[in-house]
Amino acid sequence: MVSTSPDEGEEKEGPVIRDKRRIDPETGKVREKAGEKDKPAAPAAPADEAAGAAEAGAGNGEAAALQEQLTERLDDLRRLKAEYDNYRKRVDRDRVAVREQALGQVLSELLPVLDDIGRARDHDELTGGFKSVGEALEAVTGKLGLESYGEKGEPFDPTVHEALMHSYSPDVTETSVVDVLQPGYRIGERILRAARVAVAEPDPNAEPAAGGDADAADDTADAAAADESADKPSNKSDDSGKSDE
Repeated sequence: MVSTSPDEGEEKEGPVIRDKRRIDPETGKVREKAGEKDKPAAPAAPADEAAGAAEAGAGNGEAAALQEQLTERLDDLRRLKAEYDNYRKRVDRDRVAVREQALGQVLSELLPVLDDIGRARDHDELTGGFKSVGEALEAVTGKLGLESYGEKGEPFDPTVHEALMHSYSPDVTETSVVDVLQPGYRIGERILRAARVAVAEPDPNAEPAAGGDADAADDTADAAAADESADKPSNKSDDSGKSDE
């Protein structure tokens, strides 16, 4: 059988097979239809501009999202650092408090021994080996921060003193410590034992100021009399002159 192919314009023997597939199986590209080759290509500028604008918008949105995520991560890091700093400060503070508490408990048990050493020293009984041991113990407790306080004549402070005796005295102008019955001990600002003292207040019935004013007035009068006698002219020379005549 002979057929004429309209595309090739020549005669061929055998059956005619026309491939109408849209996709070329060899190249994988879309085949152009007959007559489309001669058509002018449509302008692609608007489509390209729209695609570029869309890509730019997508890029800006992605950058904004990344910036937001970065800001959130930085805020999280700042919060984490602040929490860690607070935790470290709290741990250090607790460690110091625990150490001071343990040290205070140990030193509190040694206070009666220190009291015995002090009483022995007051009675001149701290001698020999007992003196060496006592001084060594006081030196060690001093290195650990133990400090004794309480002196005669210092103002009475109810926060660090425990008043066991009370009296009135004309020799004080404010409530003062007149005797230390038992010294106090502290570590830094922490009081292990308040000083037990005897206190005295100014005597409300005494009038030292009035007596002092009278004595001062007498002294002033005596001084004025002495000045007056010194300013008076002496008549002894005149009397002697008259007698000679």
